[in-house]
Amino acid sequence: MKKIILTAAIFVSLLTVKQANAQISISLNIGSQPEWGPTGYDHADYYYMPDIDTYYDVPAHQYVYLENNIWVRRVALPPRYSNYNLYRGYKVVVNERNPWLRNNVYRTKYANYRGRTGQTIIRDSRDAKYRNHWTGDRKEIRKDRKEVRNDRKELRNDRKDYRKDRKDDRKDDRKDNKQHGRP
Repeated sequence: MKKIILTAAIFVSLLTVKQANAQISISLNIGSQPEWGPTGYDHADYYYMPDIDTYYDVPAHQYVYLENNIWVRRVALPPRYSNYNLYRGYKVVVNERNPWLRNNVYRTKYANYRGRTGQTIIRDSRDAKYRNHWTGDRKEIRKDRKEVRNDRKELRNDRKDYRKDRKDDRKDDRKDNKQHGRP
């Protein structure tokens, strides 16, 4: 009887066992990183720029910096940083939620990175994983330039047509004046 109960218990437990599902989540955001971002990272939530004590939110494409003692998000840097060169300044990748809330930690930890240059950026890398940056951007730039050229050409043609129409209008006015005896 014990063997039958034990066998039944094992059989029932085998029926109720669920197979384990292993899930691996890999998050890559190489394509969303700006071309001035540092190379070597498959994923970056934020860049910390010690030279200007500012963060860049990579997925949102926004800068996070202090303005009147409040952390603000903007799509562009404020005028006070107009001389800062994003391509030359050092960037530290920070994969933490809202890193500016612990800004004193980052400011202290990366203080010696201020003024440092020589970091390889995505734009200058020929690594295959950044291919979309340097081929896609160039294609886009060429496309934009072509559109600008076409727009300029259309504008020139419109001006020519406008001048021609004005010239024809003046001729018509002269004919009308001669026909009606006006000087």
